[in-house]
Amino acid sequence: MRLGIAEFSLESVTFLPETTGVDVFEEGALRGQDVIAGNRGANTAPGGFIDICEAEGVSMQGIVAVGAGAAAAASEEALARYSEEIVAGLDGLDGLLIHLHGALATPANRKADAHVLAAIRAAAGPDFPVACAMDLHGNLGPEVVEAANVVTGYHSSPHVDMAETGRRAARILLAAMQGRVRPVMALAKPGIMLPSIFTATALRPLADIKRQAAAWQAREKALLDVSVFCGFAYADTPDTGMSVVAVADGDEALARRAADDLAEQCSLNRFRLLKRELVHSIGEGLEKAAAVEGGPVCLLESADRMNDSSWTLRELLARDMGPAYAPFFFDPEAAAACVAAGAGARLRLAFGGKSSEKAGGPIETEVEVLEAGEKRFRITGPLKTGTEISLGPSALIRAGRVLVSLVSANYSAIDLDCFSQFGLSPQDFRYILLRSKTHFREVYEPLCSAIVILDTPDWGPADLTLLPYEHVPPETFPLGGASAEGT
Repeated sequence: MRLGIAEFSLESVTFLPETTGVDVFEEGALRGQDVIAGNRGANTAPGGFIDICEAEGVSMQGIVAVGAGAAAAASEEALARYSEEIVAGLDGLDGLLIHLHGALATPANRKADAHVLAAIRAAAGPDFPVACAMDLHGNLGPEVVEAANVVTGYHSSPHVDMAETGRRAARILLAAMQGRVRPVMALAKPGIMLPSIFTATALRPLADIKRQAAAWQAREKALLDVSVFCGFAYADTPDTGMSVVAVADGDEALARRAADDLAEQCSLNRFRLLKRELVHSIGEGLEKAAAVEGGPVCLLESADRMNDSSWTLRELLARDMGPAYAPFFFDPEAAAACVAAGAGARLRLAFGGKSSEKAGGPIETEVEVLEAGEKRFRITGPLKTGTEISLGPSALIRAGRVLVSLVSANYSAIDLDCFSQFGLSPQDFRYILLRSKTHFREVYEPLCSAIVILDTPDWGPADLTLLPYEHVPPETFPLGGASAEGT
């Protein structure tokens, strides 16, 4: 038995201008046996695939592994290139384990994950075994469960269970290939979109729905897997929103009952799932943060989609609030200027707010360059543990009472690597400005005295009715119609 291992992952923010091109995906691309070596032991979905295959003595062939985090929609060229590369790598294989995010889109193809799976199915035939591990924030349509034999999703956000999700997919696929189970799937969609900031799975009632999904699987032995997907609201697609996928051993009616029941629970709780009371304006939020005793205080700029929004940082500087740290601020141009100037230099710099007209525009101020150079390291935090990451040319700068680490790769600060890589400690600061949505919570909830969520005019607002959707069905909650009424 020889299984292929592949990954093509992007959380597509379709409202952003431009596209995410091949050049961005290629920055961390792995091919052939490097796919195996680069993910072995890592907390990634491919890492989980590898764990099970090695435990079962199954031969593996790495095909390609590319990902670009959360960024603008993929280019048409990128979708075509990696779909074709995955299909070309199927020759001689007995099955495929693949990681797709579930929110991949291009300007012309709003069902891009389904496109990849359909291309695999068309090339390999109806009997070729395919298991797909997906992100909790995937937007799933019926084409996904029609093209794959098995679909599993992360149970947790923060995504501390990436590898375990890969292991779940691999276990079921191998059992099916050995004739021990016959997986069938059902998909149910409650017609609900959630802002990412409200998809932390420890928040109730989402936590209760997750427990109900686990109870279904514990109660019904023929249920092989149940995944509740929260969807990704910042990808404008016909499938955007929550989904439930149930996988059963030969019992499609059971899978349907479980999926429909959990989708109904989501629908019944739709108003409570929107935790609007947790979100503050910048001014209100900074006043709340200033009143917190002790520290550090986490300031969460949740609407930022490209790690470069300047709204809150500009206000911190204007109010002279500090000491503060804004880690992994994405601005390749400004980072390169600081690297060219070198450590110890003082210069007038325009940085941040450049990704779109909603990002706040650049901050222009005098800065001191404290450190500058290339940054590459292996992740030590609980998400994607052990994976190598390159931030490219990077710099640590001081502006007033705020330190900012400028980086050339769009990568969110979610663990303590953003401190250790620059010789810093969280205890050095009163305020820490993050842009993560849920992933930061695993590390920063126990670390910080308070978490204050700030809503800004960027492309990831907590109020989804502010976004110019064109492809999401208009009846989807909370966009319009009777579904938007309630308390």
